[in-house]
Amino acid sequence: MDTALSGISAPGRLAAEDEDIGAEELALAARNHGLPLEALRYRVTPAGLHYVLVHYDIPAADPGTWRLTVGGRVDRPLALDLAALRALPAVTRRVTMECAGNGRARLLPRPVSQPWLVEGVGTADWTGVPLRTVLAEAGIRAEAVEAVFTGADHGVERGVEQDYARSLPVAVAACTEPEVLLAYAMNGGPLPPQHGFPLRLVVPGWYGMAHVKWLRDITLSDVPFEGFQQAVAYRYRRDPEDPGEPVTLIAPRALMVPPGFPDFMSRLRVVRAGPVPLEGRAWSGHGPVTRVELSCDGGRTWTDAAVEPGARDGRSSRAWQAWHGVWRAAPGRYVLMARATDATGRTQPLGQAWNRGGFGNNAVQRVPVLCPPVSGAGARAGLTPRGRRGSRRSGAR
Repeated sequence: MDTALSGISAPGRLAAEDEDIGAEELALAARNHGLPLEALRYRVTPAGLHYVLVHYDIPAADPGTWRLTVGGRVDRPLALDLAALRALPAVTRRVTMECAGNGRARLLPRPVSQPWLVEGVGTADWTGVPLRTVLAEAGIRAEAVEAVFTGADHGVERGVEQDYARSLPVAVAACTEPEVLLAYAMNGGPLPPQHGFPLRLVVPGWYGMAHVKWLRDITLSDVPFEGFQQAVAYRYRRDPEDPGEPVTLIAPRALMVPPGFPDFMSRLRVVRAGPVPLEGRAWSGHGPVTRVELSCDGGRTWTDAAVEPGARDGRSSRAWQAWHGVWRAAPGRYVLMARATDATGRTQPLGQAWNRGGFGNNAVQRVPVLCPPVSGAGARAGLTPRGRRGSRRSGAR
């Protein structure tokens, strides 16, 4: 740590019991916007609505002089410009990307950092060159164990001046399914500046910290990478001395399009009595989502929603899946919830998954709803996701 910089770059900390979100967290939240939850209706998130997290500044990139260098433990070091990359066979993959800190602001005690609620997510069609194609052209030497990816974004974090850099095991970097991409297009257009122009890494199934933006260098290494973003940040720790476990694959999550209409300040949803369509998206980095359950009573009882199946060829298994149901609302106040289970049996917890960095908190979403009184007898509330009254269920479909 640079002692001169440590005075302007504080170590990570937890908020005090009654500490509100401060000016620094608010400034981060203003820079890094989340997905408006009503935009979950889009199967592919428009670029301007996709979540954004920028650690430092958005670099200025000159596409005419930009180069991607590939070196280290390779047979043939490379320096590729955009024309060279675009001349290679391209693929397009639909990938759901979620910030590792999504849900951090709901933790108690709250880790002080980017204060995500649940909106740090988006799904895009990424076009580019499979990373394995470029690695094969460079020739990976037998002693290489990791590929280190360095971006052009530069800053200070916890007293450490650095370029943003992360690594992947060679087995992941060169994998065919899921296929890691060197992406130069998003949703059919050039990468926007905030999403990594001119080139970024896309690692299907992994949290967003692995998808290095403004990519400028790939170095094959024969030892594990010990850079800040790998060895210090993005680890599941219970206390500062705990070495922790690395943050990798996305935990299962379901999110609901908030029904009805909102109050401006509180975002409390207001619905009319009667059938209320419920819909949303669910995803997991561990595999397809096989079940989504809904609750209209704060989690006391659950009913299965209808879930769109994952792609049969597996290529979209890291993209979110649509789900839907129907809630028959009666006058009163409710807390609606949705929880996902994936093909590996992982299920969202009802309570927080706490750690000092605020990573991987996939506790179920809670959507407070008011159904105002109506004249005459009101209907009984209940969930009917498949066109009949819901019931409590325990087994997966």
